[in-house]
Amino acid sequence: MRHGKKINHLSRTASHRKAMLSNMACSLIEHKRINTTLAKAKALRKYVEPLITKSKDDTTHNRRVVFSYLQNKDASSILFREVAPKVADRPGGYTRIIKLNNRLGDNAQMAMIELVDFNELLLDNKPAKKKSRRRGGGKKSKPSAPKSDVSAVEANDTIEDAVVVEETPAQAKEEVSNKKAEASNEDNSKEEISNKKEEASNEDASKEETKDDEKKD
Repeated sequence: MRHGKKINHLSRTASHRKAMLSNMACSLIEHKRINTTLAKAKALRKYVEPLITKSKDDTTHNRRVVFSYLQNKDASSILFREVAPKVADRPGGYTRIIKLNNRLGDNAQMAMIELVDFNELLLDNKPAKKKSRRRGGGKKSKPSAPKSDVSAVEANDTIEDAVVVEETPAQAKEEVSNKKAEASNEDNSKEEISNKKEEASNEDASKEETKDDEKKD
């Protein structure tokens, strides 16, 4: 029984499995993204991520250790020159596995494995997160009032700021007398208009009487 044995041999001998993972790691470092089966992708992640961690510290010893696993000068140089500076701030988790459709021939489950920091589409769309140590969270920003409300508030402020002028009793009496005089003038004008109407009606009546007298004669 295979209790506690977590290594997936991938139906290969130890030498074959080691050579295959080495070649796949070189391809991933050069092309930043490869398609393979899900089982191989999971095995490759365990194989390549420790090498990426070693590439952060650019020393002769680490270069020799990485080269012993990759057996490829170009891949090891790309790892130390291009990949290491981009993953310098990332504490592990350098690869991402995305499941794909099953393979047509044998219906094997396929997957894509890629380096996280080289996927520009996801990096550009990701919003910047703000770090906060407060448990309650920040205060919610109040919604901005519309322009009409702002103008109304400003108008009210100007009205409140206006200086109130108190009227003296003499000025109040003058205003009352002026209002009464205006009211009396309006009444007089109305009376004059009514008198003119009466005079006009009397003239019309006199004209009709003269016409009737002329007809009788």
